[in-house]
Amino acid sequence: MDLERIVAQALAFQAIPSPTFEEAERASYLHGHFVRLGLEQVHLDGAGNVLGRLGPSDAAALVACAHLDSVFRRMDVIPARHSGDRLTGPGIGDNALGLAALLELAHDLSDQPIGGCVWLVGTVCEEGLGNLRGMHSLVEGLGALARAYLAIEGMSLGNVYHRGLPARRLRIRVRTRGGHSWTHAGRPSAVHEIIHMAQRLLLIPLPSKPRTSLNLGLLEGGTAINAIAAQASLEVDLRSEDENIVAGLEAAVRLQASAQASSDVRVDSESIGSRPGGGIPADHPLVAAVVRCLHAQGVPDVHLGAGSTDASAPLSLGLPAVCIGVTRGSMAHTQDESIEIAPIAQGYAALLETVREASRLICAGEM
Repeated sequence: MDLERIVAQALAFQAIPSPTFEEAERASYLHGHFVRLGLEQVHLDGAGNVLGRLGPSDAAALVACAHLDSVFRRMDVIPARHSGDRLTGPGIGDNALGLAALLELAHDLSDQPIGGCVWLVGTVCEEGLGNLRGMHSLVEGLGALARAYLAIEGMSLGNVYHRGLPARRLRIRVRTRGGHSWTHAGRPSAVHEIIHMAQRLLLIPLPSKPRTSLNLGLLEGGTAINAIAAQASLEVDLRSEDENIVAGLEAAVRLQASAQASSDVRVDSESIGSRPGGGIPADHPLVAAVVRCLHAQGVPDVHLGAGSTDASAPLSLGLPAVCIGVTRGSMAHTQDESIEIAPIAQGYAALLETVREASRLICAGEM
């Protein structure tokens, strides 16, 4: 492991804008490094994922992956700054550092082969409305050869996500006749209507256990300050640790939305995303291996839980998968996203040892 190289690569990845559905530039950067490091079968699959192989092509494989995309638009990406023991900038932890760790695995596993087969993959469409498209395509493409998956995130060191967090996304549209703000005063406004709807949605009761959330993430509408809005839309993110609860919550949101409709107000709701649940037991050999490796690197507080990550795709099919972090950070998905540099050494060492241990378990037929 070369910590300075990991930090430099994290900064390099972060500086390449990579919104969901626009990952090609980062993909090209990763592809070039895979080729230079001598990985086998380096290629882009049909979804745009970047793959490279170490070890025999016909052996049962471990897949280590990190997502290429970021939640930030191109115009919102500013280069990360290095200040003291922190790197700060949009997307530096989620997931520029994860990609840097993936690339460091390519260095270390090329220098010290592990005997089995490991696919290193940069995946597309993990964030937002990507709906894990890249990971679903990867799992389908590798088929029975892939026996276990490690999804790498830059942040959340000490958290091991071995269960998928079910999520549903809806877009609700409101349409009215619209008109002039003075001449047609009194006509329904799509913006007013959707604001009233949003207020009712926020009153839907949510259980504290299992943990459940409802987020109104994006509200758009109208054409001018002096026009009665003829259209408006609202995007809603629903999550719960219980698949049945998130399904019931979706039904409740749709019901509240339809209640806003009238002869002068048209309301439509559509599904724009769904992320699966599923999971493996806390005592599964893969989970146990991750915990052992984290403890061995001096990370005492390891928390097992559920997350909406690339690991959700294989977990939904009953395949062994976990998502693990490389360092600690804060303010994810904001312009002030920040990560600590010092713990990267611990987190990466635990990741590398997990790859070796998981590969050994696969070769021994224990996964």
